[in-house]
Amino acid sequence: MSPRRSYDQYCSTARALDAVGDRWTLLIVRELLAGPRRYTDLHADLPGVSTDVLASRLKDMERDGLTTRRRLPPPGAAYVYELTGRGRELLPVLQALDAWGAPELAERRPTDAVRAHWFALPLLRSLEGEGLVDVRLDEGAFHLWLGTEDGPVYGDGPAPGEPDARLTLDAETCTALGRGSLTFPQAVREGRVEVTGDGTLAKALRGD
Repeated sequence: MSPRRSYDQYCSTARALDAVGDRWTLLIVRELLAGPRRYTDLHADLPGVSTDVLASRLKDMERDGLTTRRRLPPPGAAYVYELTGRGRELLPVLQALDAWGAPELAERRPTDAVRAHWFALPLLRSLEGEGLVDVRLDEGAFHLWLGTEDGPVYGDGPAPGEPDARLTLDAETCTALGRGSLTFPQAVREGRVEVTGDGTLAKALRGD
């Protein structure tokens, strides 16, 4: 494990950057907001990171109290990484960075990788209520837990079990919602988001 680098400044911002200012660290947090993940899964969803750098960052994050590593019981028997309570407290930091960076998504570059669940955090900021939401994009599916304080914030793939609402939209609409140039009620009225489901959450999101 490499020695911890520090700005050596008695400043809370500097102290925070001591822990999360290295390249890839906050993107690892983004991935772990989906719950426990194996090293191979993290590497697959962080295109561009080397195996050495990812391993080093995970060790640093464990040392700094942001993550823990545990072994799954049989038949899984694999190690997974997950956020601690301290690590989960970075959610509003990621949300603020997401909002600040949203204007930079005006055009997708040919070299840009994309994963459907990368749209989870901007969409989460646009929704109100409590419950499990299944989301379908052309790029794939993911799901969100609204109003949760413990456990995963989102997950890759279709929602487990029966969701409280289903959303069908495209990445462009997700990006507009993240930028704040479009509100969720506007997107529903304009037909850019289809909301299905008979429960309280689905009706609220549709504006019934």
